[in-house]
Amino acid sequence: QVQLVESGGGLVQPGGSLRLSCAASGNIFTIYAMGWYRQAPGNQRELVATITGDGSTNYAESVKGRFTISRDNAKNTVYLQMTSLKPEDTAVYYCNADITYNHRITTRRGDFWGQGTQVTVSS
Repeated sequence: QVQLVESGGGLVQPGGSLRLSCAASGNIFTIYAMGWYRQAPGNQRELVATITGDGSTNYAESVKGRFTISRDNAKNTVYLQMTSLKPEDTAVYYCNADITYNHRITTRRGDFWGQGTQVTVSS
């Protein structure tokens, strides 16, 4: 199957920066898109940013100009560079990938999620 492994979360002061990483591994055939979502206490999970195979990106209005999503196709890895962080950015951040993967003698397409990494912005 497929696994997504995240890293880079932690505690940072307002105005600071963090870079999240998410590496996909397993019997991958094609990764169509990867993205980041977040969920704060009392809120629903929301889209932060996505990136497709051709490099097209999409951002939530609340993070435009502050966050940058990028991708290393050779490493099956997606990054989220976060700058000018605010307390309201505090949330659990989840990596997501739309993947076609090998299963026995055929292939399947599925939506995979990472385990989540905590980002806390506080003084």
